[in-house]
Amino acid sequence: MVESFLVYIQYEKRVSKHTLLAYQNDLNQFTSFIQEVFPEHKPETADYSIIRSWIIHLVDSGIKPASVNRKIAGLKTFFKFLMRQEVIKKNPMTKLRVLKTKKRLPSFIKEGDMVNLLDSAEFGNSLEGCRDKLILELFYATGIRLSELITLKETQVDVRSNTIKVLGKRNKERVIPFPKSIIPILKEYQAIRNKEVDVKNHGYVFVTSKGEPCYPMMVYRIVKKYLDSHTSSEKRSPHVLRHTYATHLLNKGAEINAVKDLLGHSSLAATQVYTHNSMDKIKKAYDQAHPKA
Repeated sequence: MVESFLVYIQYEKRVSKHTLLAYQNDLNQFTSFIQEVFPEHKPETADYSIIRSWIIHLVDSGIKPASVNRKIAGLKTFFKFLMRQEVIKKNPMTKLRVLKTKKRLPSFIKEGDMVNLLDSAEFGNSLEGCRDKLILELFYATGIRLSELITLKETQVDVRSNTIKVLGKRNKERVIPFPKSIIPILKEYQAIRNKEVDVKNHGYVFVTSKGEPCYPMMVYRIVKKYLDSHTSSEKRSPHVLRHTYATHLLNKGAEINAVKDLLGHSSLAATQVYTHNSMDKIKKAYDQAHPKA
């Protein structure tokens, strides 16, 4: 049933590769636990007490509450699937509660630091320099995910309308605008890339010096390299640039539903975490301006 479930979420729910792998790993861990501690059971026959024992085992192993909650969410989806398939008549997850976690605000780069990085950093005129600058500019200008950037194809970039079309989670398509200032950066990179690199017939915008598509760790290192020298933020990753994009938009007065659509969030709750960062700025403005503050 685990294999059937994974096929279901891959082809019917159309989850991303990363989400599929996370479900697979979590369910494999759950299966291994059952085989070792409750060998007379299978994952689909596990009851509340077995699942609770696994959760306790995870906590005792030192796994963070947020990670445990992700595994609980995966199990809930799995057992809902079993209910729909009429494999089980009672859902053992109904009584299970998630663990309490500390609420962490998204890390983001200060506006001044971000502007200074993009305007002052030495990128150079090489293929790597032009590519790296375009990567940083596009992350900050569009808020796209790392997976969306590395799979971005030439056909998804429209310089006439200043937009890119990306496929997000669950293959949900969205169109995101970008500033005209990116167009000359894009064209310079494309000219050097097409001249110096034997680009394979894959159509991706961002490539290595060998013409292969860029890969996640490579882009992560590029972003970290430049953020290391231009910000004091503890977290320095592509996802921090996504947080930065959303926070700066809201700080400048963007409507939260518009930001939700730009980020590709399925619910407003996922976007509302950024309002906490914006609220700090609003409070400061209130303290400085209100007569009774």
